[in-house]
Amino acid sequence: METLTLLNRLIGIIFLLCYSYQFCYIPLVWRRRRRALPPAAPLPHRFAVLICARNEEAVIGDLLESLRRQTYHRGEVTVFVMADNCTDRTAVIAREAGAVVYRRRSADCVGKGYALSALMRHIAEDYPDGFDGYFVFDADNILAPDYIERMNEVFSRGCPIVTGYRNSKNYGDNWISAGYALWFLRESRYLNHARMLLGTSCCVGGTGFLFSRAVAEEMGPWPFHTLTEDIEFSVWQILQGRTIGFCPEAVLYDEQPTAFRQSWRQRSRWSKGYCQVFARYGGALVQGVFRGRFACYDMMMAIMPAFVLSTVSVLCTLALAVYGAATGGSLWAAAQSVGEMALGMYATLFVIGAITTATEWRAICTAGWKKVAYAFTFPLFMATYLPIAVCALFSAGEWKPITHRVSAAALRQRSEQDLLPF
Repeated sequence: METLTLLNRLIGIIFLLCYSYQFCYIPLVWRRRRRALPPAAPLPHRFAVLICARNEEAVIGDLLESLRRQTYHRGEVTVFVMADNCTDRTAVIAREAGAVVYRRRSADCVGKGYALSALMRHIAEDYPDGFDGYFVFDADNILAPDYIERMNEVFSRGCPIVTGYRNSKNYGDNWISAGYALWFLRESRYLNHARMLLGTSCCVGGTGFLFSRAVAEEMGPWPFHTLTEDIEFSVWQILQGRTIGFCPEAVLYDEQPTAFRQSWRQRSRWSKGYCQVFARYGGALVQGVFRGRFACYDMMMAIMPAFVLSTVSVLCTLALAVYGAATGGSLWAAAQSVGEMALGMYATLFVIGAITTATEWRAICTAGWKKVAYAFTFPLFMATYLPIAVCALFSAGEWKPITHRVSAAALRQRSEQDLLPF
């Protein structure tokens, strides 16, 4: 059992060496909630909004309504919807709401990345003058009324790519939706916000981001088709030397899964996607690290070491514990070692979740008792990544749509409706 204890300590030291810098992000954000940015008057820009939707008739109307209510000049925003393999009324609803709608059917090229590629090709053909910037949203999103206005302020300072503050519209549904939402809140406040304060690059998180015409022209019609196309986009931009900015005042709300089976499928895809991205860009990121580019190191830590170390730790711990017990070792000592490892992981994740809950308390849209309760279940949600990551290593990985059904009308009927800002 000494080998088991030594292994756990060694992995713990590696974790500390890899991720201690992220704990330093926390006091940085506390001390400097806003970074002094060079003064610049927001410039008027023409924006295209890109929405890829597959059977999203239950929620897409809410996103289009929130776009209609934006404080930004309405005439400067054109909304495009790609109805991707839809069999419902998504296209009809989008067209009635004033969006420019395209349809796509493909049984082979499946996924958001392919839908974005097709949508950008259509726009390039039909709108040859192009746009100053391109927003990317998912159909289940709802935007704060000043979202585009706030993003434009950062964009006008010369930032070619900007991402916003990702909140959740169904935080209080259960421990699964809360687990997702709390992680995204932490990513916004204690990763991207800290990166912005330091002047290094942020990371795009799936939805709610803006990129410039220059970026669009250089990369072409969305060439990223791994299972995590948002991470691939971020890595590619960082390797090109660009800095992804962050706008903490631009708030977006999206829907999180509530069923464990659906969550397993989605996070399995993410885990497989991280492997794909690392296999494709890992070498270039390592080279960037040795050239002194902190953003490359930060991005590399985001997509791989935790996944590998956690998987190795669990598998080795269980294997050594079983071996020790089978060869006459103390079963209690093996169980104690496994318990210490699990307790340490729980405590670390609980602290992260509790700090995020406390500082983002007003932003979390649910009852107070749920905010407290889900801080305790957050480590359990994150722990479920371990079996997901292990299974992802042996799965082929495929993109499957996530069903969204939480409409704004349904939210307004809930008892916590006074906590919802939309």
